[in-house]
Amino acid sequence: MLVVLGLIDVVMISNLLIMVIIGGYETFVSRMNLEGHPDQREWLSHVNASVLKVKLATAIIGISSIHLLKTFINANAYDAKTIIAQTGIHVVFLLSAIAIAYSDRIMSGTSTHKQTQDPH
Repeated sequence: MLVVLGLIDVVMISNLLIMVIIGGYETFVSRMNLEGHPDQREWLSHVNASVLKVKLATAIIGISSIHLLKTFINANAYDAKTIIAQTGIHVVFLLSAIAIAYSDRIMSGTSTHKQTQDPH
């Protein structure tokens, strides 16, 4: 079970790296012009800095969840302080992701509201 969780963890970290590299390049360097190409990722069509932040936070939570699950499965190898610290770190990741997503929603809602208002 721990080996399978380790493999899942490696795959999630690899996906995170690919997402950050491709999304960062697409957002901050140059467009890749992959429209209609079979290699285009679904999220790449609407990627921007705020979407990338939320996806990154979600991926970090997933990776943290796998690590925390591995700790819980093998709990007898850890002391209580380590388990509590890892749980606390995971909760901080969750709260940070919620705050990032909420602030992104506020920002996108504000910009949408400004665009729909009559300028007169």
